[in-house]
Amino acid sequence: MKEVPQITAKEAATLVKDGDIILGGGFGMTGNPVHVIHALAETKTKNLTFIANNVGEPNMGGGRLLNNGQLKKMVGSFFTSNPEAVKAAQSGSIEYELLPQGTLAEAIRSGGAGIGGFYTPTSAGTLIAEGRETKYINGKEQVFIEGIRGNVAIIRAWKADTSGNLQYRMTEQNFNRAMATAADIVIAEVQEIVPVGSLDPDEIHTPGCFIDYLVVKKLSEEDLGTSASVGLSKVIDEKRMNMAKRAFAELNKGDVVNLGIGIPTLVADLIKPEDGIILHTENGMLGVGPEPKDGKGAMFYPVNAGKVPVTALPGSSYFDSADSFAMIRGGHIDVAIMGGLEVDASGNLANWSVPGKPLLGVGGAMDLASGAKKLIITLSHSDRSGTSKVVNKCTLPITDYNCVDILITELAVFKFIDGQLTLIEILPGSSLEEIRAKTEAKFIEKLN
Repeated sequence: MKEVPQITAKEAATLVKDGDIILGGGFGMTGNPVHVIHALAETKTKNLTFIANNVGEPNMGGGRLLNNGQLKKMVGSFFTSNPEAVKAAQSGSIEYELLPQGTLAEAIRSGGAGIGGFYTPTSAGTLIAEGRETKYINGKEQVFIEGIRGNVAIIRAWKADTSGNLQYRMTEQNFNRAMATAADIVIAEVQEIVPVGSLDPDEIHTPGCFIDYLVVKKLSEEDLGTSASVGLSKVIDEKRMNMAKRAFAELNKGDVVNLGIGIPTLVADLIKPEDGIILHTENGMLGVGPEPKDGKGAMFYPVNAGKVPVTALPGSSYFDSADSFAMIRGGHIDVAIMGGLEVDASGNLANWSVPGKPLLGVGGAMDLASGAKKLIITLSHSDRSGTSKVVNKCTLPITDYNCVDILITELAVFKFIDGQLTLIEILPGSSLEEIRAKTEAKFIEKLN
């Protein structure tokens, strides 16, 4: 077996040259190679293109490279989690490219597999697809995405052996596994290195042939940013909980369900073991359980797509982001419950961007909207000024077209029956007159 060189974080940083394309592992600060990235931030290396799900957190991970002015361009799916990245993008001080999360993961996996690119239905017809080649495959418009490779990949694993075989822990696979295959130089920051032969071959996630250098750096809670603890409690009021309960009523035993952030996260608290519902999170986990009661964070527990520590139920499994989105696009997610900004009379959804607002984060929304078998949207019926969010035609940037199956607001439940917006239920505290008055979109009434 070969022996992979073991170097310091400072030595690893010197392998990055001006103008390089850097792949940075992690989902938020979970599985983030923070020590090597911070060592890079102590150098004068500049004009870097930084490709990652998000640009760390403020002054952490890629956020530190951003603050130092070392980045020329950032490519990712969710810049919103770092307000400094949003500000830099909106001010024009840095180039940026926003890709749906599943598209980003698959592009990296393709690059690592020597595949030039692929077609995906995700983002077809949206602002993100502008300027890209499209074609119809089996009657469905699909967008061509080129594979992504980097000069240097900086990733994080939990354990390595001296031959570079890697083992990840919990939801720390995320983008790391694909990135380990997709660069000329791959640096793996790990918690510990064990002698070759110590790792069970059945439990090796990344074979050592992909790894060029190993850096041993112990992870601590202060390296985990907002995922270091459970954090603030959810905002719960009667109207929001009524919406969550009504969404929960749409679920069936055995369903594989993905929950978005906001009101959909309340659904998780309603699920009991006997319900037999399996929760999926796009950063790489099936069998998501409730938040830990001891208040501890990602040092001890997996995290969900909201970067919140969660528990693992019996029968849970972990995987990487590319496999997670293969589940979504491949039709293996029965139900997705997401928040929305607008839904229109044609079942179109807008939920990722408001012009002029700091919402530079599409995340996994486009993949889920187009890939889930059933899409439930929860949203406030009107905005703060009283303007309806249930509209004749979406005015905000589209997430996906003709995708919404059920719409739940604090006032009502609508279904799209034969393509028509149909009122099927009035929620507590509302009335038919109020719904009619506050709904811009034309709808049919089929109340029980």
